[in-house]
This record gives sequence, C-alpha cells and structure tokens, in this order.
Amino acid sequence: MAKKILLVDDDKQVVEVLACYLENHGFSVVYTDNSSEAVVLARESRPDLVLTDAEMPGLDGFGLCRAVKGLTDRPPVPVIIISGKDTGEEDIISGYSEGADDYIVKPFSFPVLAAKINAVLRRYSACPGASPERVSRLGMVFDPAARTVLVDGKPAPLTRKEFDLLALLLEKENRALSVPYILETVWGYDTANYNDPHTVEVHVYSLRKKLGPALASHIVSVMGHGYKFE
Repeated sequence: MAKKILLVDDDKQVVEVLACYLENHGFSVVYTDNSSEAVVLARESRPDLVLTDAEMPGLDGFGLCRAVKGLTDRPPVPVIIISGKDTGEEDIISGYSEGADDYIVKPFSFPVLAAKINAVLRRYSACPGASPERVSRLGMVFDPAARTVLVDGKPAPLTRKEFDLLALLLEKENRALSVPYILETVWGYDTANYNDPHTVEVHVYSLRKKLGPALASHIVSVMGHGYKFE
C-alpha cells in the first residue's frame, strides 16, 4: 500500500507541483495550502508522514510540527520541514526540539526530497508504533527521545548527524552497514547521484573521538563495505 504524505505549503503552485511529483513516485498525497486545515487533516486522514513548509501565515511549520507530534491517539508521525532562505539556525534548532525528523532547504532537487522521505519512513517502520527506549552500552546511555548521549555520566556533544549515525549503528548492532545504505538512511541522499564515502568517514571519526576510546573501539570499520557497532 502506498505511503500517505500530508503536504502543506501556502503556495498553491508549489503544493500542486510537489503533489504531482510524489504521486508519480508511488506516494498517496493529501495536500492543503492552509496550515490550520492541515491540523485537521493530520488527525482525520492519518498520514504516514507530514511534509510542511516552515514559513506560513498563521500557524507556521514549526507550530504544525508541534501539533502533529502532540497527537497521542495514534503511532508517532514523522515530520519533514521545508526551510527557506529566511529560516535561521535558531529556528531549525527549535524545530528539532519540537520533534522535527528532518529538514530540506530550498532550493532542492525532487530526487533528494524523495530520498529523505523514504529514509525517514524506513526509520519509523523499523519499529512501528513503538516508543523509542534508552539504550545502555559500555558506560553509555543513549536516549533517542531526549536526543542525548551520556558517556560515564557526562553529556557527549554530538551533532544531529552524529547522533543519527550512532542511532543507526545501535539499531543494527552487529550488522555491517554499507556506506551507500548509511548515506541514504542518515543523510537521505540519493546514492545514484551522491556516494562519497568521505562524508561517512569524517562523521565516524568525529563520533569515535567524542565517545572516547572505550566506545570508539566498538565502532568497527568493515573493509571495503562500511561500519558496524559490535
């Protein structure tokens, strides 16, 4: 069954173009140019994912994200926010604190948008309906709900992508993950167009450094393939 996307943007032309593209790529799309109506649609149409513009009159994308995440009578619904040139870093950080699952910045390519949507949907379908739980390993406490990592009781200052990378490695513990799979799942890249292993390599290096030598030794390089947490 096609995944249902709730698409919200106050620009009717943008909504129609995006809806046409997504429908042509296997998604079912419900859309509106009214953010207040979007709250009703999120409740009644039960979408699998919400894709919303950040800057809208009245209820903006961040407020809509908060409203969607506040729906407690159904499994969690992921939200991707489309940010424009006037969306600052503080707004993006605030959006993540409200539960946004990813961002895509204008202008963007449609294939990258589709890749991000599929990556977020995969993360949610891995544990449908389940609430994320803390993971304790080797003196580390990983809390996906609070998006925090403690190592020997002290916060590890991970970036968003480092956190997401660690989350994937822990979720697939003892499984070797290929670089293309990591790029697609964590970054939402279309690996047909972008498949640079250096991106993953740099983030793994930084993640190991921030977690400390004891934990770093458990993030293992699999020659010619990728990485795993063992």
